[in-house]
Amino acid sequence: MGPAVFDGADSVTAYYPPGTTDWDPTLGGRPTALWLPQVVTRGASFGVQTNESGFDLSWASDRVIVVDACTNLAEPVWSPVSTNTLAGGLSSFSDPQWADYPVRFYRLSAP
Repeated sequence: MGPAVFDGADSVTAYYPPGTTDWDPTLGGRPTALWLPQVVTRGASFGVQTNESGFDLSWASDRVIVVDACTNLAEPVWSPVSTNTLAGGLSSFSDPQWADYPVRFYRLSAP
């Protein structure tokens, strides 16, 4: 793969998976970045639904994402609320207990 691979592709970022080594800040003149799980903020499952709150998760197929929750970001105590395996790169998360808390924050991690 030479530098000409990304010619004319000004908006390309080359993503590399966690646990890999020896990635430079650029590849073929384009920036590189760690590939991390994402919350999908568009679609019917994002936000408050009937009796639950939730969102879709996107990342690499068959990867595992843990969703943690806390109620105070000033003094966070994170607790796992869901472990999701991404089939085909997607998974849905819902929190039926969200209404038990005046506020609830979420974070993603990959074990």
